[in-house]
Amino acid sequence: MMYSSSESMHNETYCGSCYGAQESPEQCCNSCEDVREAYRKKGWGVSNPDSIDQCKSEGFLQTIKDEEGEGCNIYGILEINKVAGNFHFAPGKSFQQSNVHVHDLLPFQKDSFNLSHKINKLSFGEPFPGVINPLDGAQWIQHSSYGMAQYFVKVVPTVYSHLNEQIILSNQFSVTEHYRSGDSGRVQALPGVFFFYDLSPIKVTFTERHVSFLHFLTNVCAIVGGVFTVSGIIDSFVYHGQRAITKKRELGKFT
Repeated sequence: MMYSSSESMHNETYCGSCYGAQESPEQCCNSCEDVREAYRKKGWGVSNPDSIDQCKSEGFLQTIKDEEGEGCNIYGILEINKVAGNFHFAPGKSFQQSNVHVHDLLPFQKDSFNLSHKINKLSFGEPFPGVINPLDGAQWIQHSSYGMAQYFVKVVPTVYSHLNEQIILSNQFSVTEHYRSGDSGRVQALPGVFFFYDLSPIKVTFTERHVSFLHFLTNVCAIVGGVFTVSGIIDSFVYHGQRAITKKRELGKFT
C-alpha cells in the first residue's frame, strides 16, 4: 500500500528520512523540526526547506511568511559565568559549525531585518537602594536595512550592607552603544542585538550607618557657622563699599 507524504507522517509506522544527517541508521525525523535539529547537530544548514517532505507538508516556509512583521517580548533570568562574554538575540536557531557559533538564517531569506527594540529592564544581580540601571527604558530604532546593535557593558561587583546586617551581593554597570552596519567590513555582520559584558576588577561597597546625635549636632553647628560667616562677609562688603562711596562723595570725586 502506498502513502502520500502527508498521509505517511500520520502513520504510526512512519519513519521519516533525516536526509543524511541521521546519527544512526535507526534514527527517524518525522517532522521538519526533527530534520533541522539533525542538521544543526551535524553543523549543516537547511538550504531549501521545500526539498524536505516534512517541511513542505507542514508549510514551514508559509508559516515564516505569515509571521513576517511580528515582534516579540522577551523576559527571563540568565545565569552567566564571572568571565567576559556575551549574550544576544538574533533570528534563526543557532548551532556550532567548526567550533563557531552560527545562526540558521535560510528560513529568513530577505534583504532586511528590523531590529528596532526597547529595553524595559536590564540588571546584573539583585536590586538594591539607589541602584541605577542605565539601559532601563532605552529604545533604539533601526534606520538601515540590517546590522548589529551592540552594547558594551562594564559590570562592577557591588556589595550593599543594610542596617539590619543584611548583605546584598549585586552589580552595577555602565554601557557604551554601537551599531555595526551589515555591509561594513569584510565579514558580514550577523543581524541581532548583542550585549558584550566584562567584569571590573574593582568592587564597590555601600554600608548603611546610623548618624550619632553628636555628629548631627556638629553638622548643624557647621551649617550655622557657615551661614554666619557668609553673612558677615556680605555685610562687611556692603559696609565698606558704602563707606567708600560716601567718602568719595565728600571729596567730590564721585560722579
